[in-house]
Amino acid sequence: MKKLGCLVAALMALLIAGWLVIGSVMGEATIEEDTVFAIPAGSSLTAVANRMEEQGLISSADGFLLNAKLFGGGDAIQAGEFELTADMSQADILRAFQNGDVIRRFITIPEGMPSIMVFERLMAHELLTGEIEIPPEGSVLPDTYDFERGEARSAVLARMQSAMTDYLDQAWEERSADAAVTSKAEAVILASIIEKETQAKDELGKVSGVMSNRIRIGMQLGADATTIYPITKGKPLGRMIRVSELRDPNPYNTRAIFGLPIGPITNPSRAAIKAALNPEETSALFYVADGSGGHVFADTLEEHNRNVAKWRRFREENGI
Repeated sequence: MKKLGCLVAALMALLIAGWLVIGSVMGEATIEEDTVFAIPAGSSLTAVANRMEEQGLISSADGFLLNAKLFGGGDAIQAGEFELTADMSQADILRAFQNGDVIRRFITIPEGMPSIMVFERLMAHELLTGEIEIPPEGSVLPDTYDFERGEARSAVLARMQSAMTDYLDQAWEERSADAAVTSKAEAVILASIIEKETQAKDELGKVSGVMSNRIRIGMQLGADATTIYPITKGKPLGRMIRVSELRDPNPYNTRAIFGLPIGPITNPSRAAIKAALNPEETSALFYVADGSGGHVFADTLEEHNRNVAKWRRFREENGI
């Protein structure tokens, strides 16, 4: 009986020693505080393990790799950023790399942002990579887009442009019979003007109605934003428009030419596109700012001139 007890004790000691040896070989996670760890595209598990050891996230790269070989299954690791928390084991880390959620970053393109500024925003983002050209005006749908650290700018831009194509296709199918435009390209051009003409969302449909009325009767659109676009490519002018600029017969200037300009003057929002394709029914042909952020509309030039005079007095009285 005494011999049996000694044998059991010896076996237990051997098992404990073996477990300690295996533990030292397999290593362990040593994450002291929550950490964001990035895996570049094309990285091998060996390279990832070595980098984790260098950063003090695991005790042994070789141990991590052995653990992965014995217990990790056959799923490949993902590229991207991962949140590693202090309570994670090596198995938890590997599962996160294989099937966990990749951290997503976000970039916002505001409604009515011109393409030159979309280009500048994408190029300025330090977490994106690669070069892009300035996208064609009107090809980007304003929205918030997610991306991964190290993703190519061209890939993010492609998603923005695909979103515009998809929404435009949908909006075109749902257009009103009263739409004054005859193609998707014209819809984007008109929407870009509407976007720049008013910041009041509840006015988009009525501004579209005025513009559509003018298109139907062959009247000049007379939108100041189209005069400014060739000068600044959509950026703020920062001064009053010169008389020579108002008279310049370039293909964008709707104060000097008839019909729509040659192309969009910004990247219009969903709401502006919808308004362009579904103009509000109105007899108005004119509008001018009312001093409160909106506009006052008029059916006749005589009425419009009175509204313009009120607006000029308001500007003088308020030092605008």
